[in-house]
Amino acid sequence: MLEKFNTNFILAMEAIGQNKLRSLLTALGIIFGVFAVIAMMAIGNGAEKSILDQLEIIGTNNIIIEAIPPTDQGTEEEGEESASNEEKKKFTPGLTKRDAESIAKLLSNEESIAIEIGKDSKIIYGKNTLNTKIIGTNNDFFKINSLDLYEGNFFNSLQEEKGINVCILGSNISKKLFLGKSPLGQYVKVDHVIYKVIGTLKSRVISAEAYKNLGISNRGNQVFIPYKTFKLRIEDKSSINERDILSGRQRRNIENYHQLDKIVVKVNEASEVQASGAVIDKLLTRTHNQQSDFKIEIPELLIKQQQDTQETLNFVFAIIAGISLLVGGIGIMNIMLASVMERISEIGLRRAIGATEGDIIFQFLLEAVAISLIGGLLGIILGVVGAHFIGRYADIPTVISGWSIILSFGIAASIGIIFGLAPAKKAAEQDPITALRTD
Repeated sequence: MLEKFNTNFILAMEAIGQNKLRSLLTALGIIFGVFAVIAMMAIGNGAEKSILDQLEIIGTNNIIIEAIPPTDQGTEEEGEESASNEEKKKFTPGLTKRDAESIAKLLSNEESIAIEIGKDSKIIYGKNTLNTKIIGTNNDFFKINSLDLYEGNFFNSLQEEKGINVCILGSNISKKLFLGKSPLGQYVKVDHVIYKVIGTLKSRVISAEAYKNLGISNRGNQVFIPYKTFKLRIEDKSSINERDILSGRQRRNIENYHQLDKIVVKVNEASEVQASGAVIDKLLTRTHNQQSDFKIEIPELLIKQQQDTQETLNFVFAIIAGISLLVGGIGIMNIMLASVMERISEIGLRRAIGATEGDIIFQFLLEAVAISLIGGLLGIILGVVGAHFIGRYADIPTVISGWSIILSFGIAASIGIIFGLAPAKKAAEQDPITALRTD
């Protein structure tokens, strides 16, 4: 059996070697089909990873309430009458910590609530100075944003209540400012205020595109302090009142009266996210005197819409790649059928010296499979190189999986068997006497 296999294999390779150009042209369909499978799956996997990265950043079951600064509130299209002039003059306290407390009391299903206010700053340690953003927040912020400690501790209750000058450094800030040394217990200066470092965050490898899509900054470049500390040491907007904001019928030049930039609410059940968002919207609309100085987003729903769209695109990609491979398979079958007609004398001679129908089938089937596998290997190399090229120069995230390579190679082998079987059977069915008489 092994001897028969070796004989048929050698004959198949000789036939391919004698017609190198034709064999290569026959394999082109498989080469580009496999290339399409690997490249498209790499693009699809890259897009899915980007979506998962976004989910990792925002967490799950989150509702984001974001303050709209006064400068952005006047950008509504002219002629749109969303509120009367009188309504626009009503006082609103802006987004405050009291809003977060009211939401906590109202919702029975909330798991945690994060508050956030930030300011662009410079951080100094020794002779090193870096641009950063200092964030006033609470411990729920780290939990909701899936930010883990690399070393040290989060804020304790005393530090949050008293507004003690302590800080937690993002991973990038820690590495660049302390050059690999541990910053725990050291003191840094941010905008003329001294803070003691009590912790650093773990680094998180996430694409810049994911941050851009979500409209948030890299937490590794930020410094975090208790919210009360931010109010005491940096800026306290709780003293802003109606007189400060409204003077007669005109607003004074107040850049931003909001005490918070953002509130993020995490609820227990995904099914309750939208209903909770609607309840929060009604609550804040009422407490903000019907003023549209905040917006509510449920990013998980937006990302899931992206995921559904991406799955549809991946399905379309798979169909296109499948059509490419189908065309390649048909090309193999056509060339092999032509080869059978050209080699009738060879088939007759082999039959005359004792080759069985099974031997003929096996020989031509081996030729078809060999062409498919050679095309598959070349297609895999081209696909891997092409996916890296696309990822590097087209700014599209790509992830090449071992599964896509195995699948492509398996499909190439299957195509050789499926589309090579008909020509092989046709060759075996040739009458030996008639075949020998053919010139």
